[in-house]
Amino acid sequence: MAIAQIEASLKRVGLDRYMMLLILMVVLATLLPARGASAEVLTQVTYWAVGLLFFIYGAKLSTATILAGLSNWKLQISCLMCTYAVFPLLGLALAPIASLYLPSAFAIGILYIGCLPSTVQSSIAFTSVAKGNVAGAVCAASVSNILGVFMAPLLFALLIPSSTGVEIGADAVWKILQQILLPFAVGQLCRPLIGGWLNRHKQITGIVDRGSILLIVYSAFSAGVVNGIWHVVDAQHMFGLWLLVAFMLAAGMTISMLAGRAGGMDRGDLVALFYCGSTKSLATGLPMAGVLFAGQDVAMIVLPLMFFHTTKLFACAIISQRQAMAIAATA
Repeated sequence: MAIAQIEASLKRVGLDRYMMLLILMVVLATLLPARGASAEVLTQVTYWAVGLLFFIYGAKLSTATILAGLSNWKLQISCLMCTYAVFPLLGLALAPIASLYLPSAFAIGILYIGCLPSTVQSSIAFTSVAKGNVAGAVCAASVSNILGVFMAPLLFALLIPSSTGVEIGADAVWKILQQILLPFAVGQLCRPLIGGWLNRHKQITGIVDRGSILLIVYSAFSAGVVNGIWHVVDAQHMFGLWLLVAFMLAAGMTISMLAGRAGGMDRGDLVALFYCGSTKSLATGLPMAGVLFAGQDVAMIVLPLMFFHTTKLFACAIISQRQAMAIAATA
């Protein structure tokens, strides 16, 4: 079988080159973690890479598309409720279970997942593959991420038990606004000048997008390895964590579908709600975690998010392909 055929087969179940590179970063950090001066340089490079990433997000985002999509208020409200009400409640329910059987940092990570915004790229892509309402998905995912800069840290600060010792102060929120919201806002202002160029050179934006996430993963897991993460986490912990995040994903997907059907949505909106309402953003979650949990074991806290992200990609890839084939069969 040719390499292209193998890659195509893997991509159908969510395992593309990007996912393999994410796994490679964890392996690389385990074998060759950044230490000392190298770690400090990596931290600075990662900081500016994240700022550039959100600047590009702002410059690419079409405000007109969002405003047009807001007219479908039923879909937008449903997506926001799933993202910022259903999932935080799921996180609250599952975090105590995690703290009983798994390292305490995993419980914090599961609650953190619940507070994050929806994905942008993958939720839109899966909605498109499944022949759903793409315009509605673009609007829902974009609004979710814009609100997420404020909502995620505030929700987490509200829900995190004081017994964990994690405190989210005004300083952390301010740093998030500086590193994420400010570059995003500047990007929006620069959109008339560079938006068209960015849309014509998607390969460049893709490199910045994925490169930033890879840097964050390598940086976080380098620090985790130096602090002995793999001496604390064993195979049993990993399997238990996967079970919890898989249940969280399945519950979120089920609730989003039931809510959409109860609201009388058509198929296109149901598909958009399914993918936008049940996914969580790695691109927003990782940079934000680096600020919120500075001085703590960031690798342990973001590991649940990485498990959730991977499981989500596998599940959504399979489901969207089946939905597309079902539509093609009835055409």
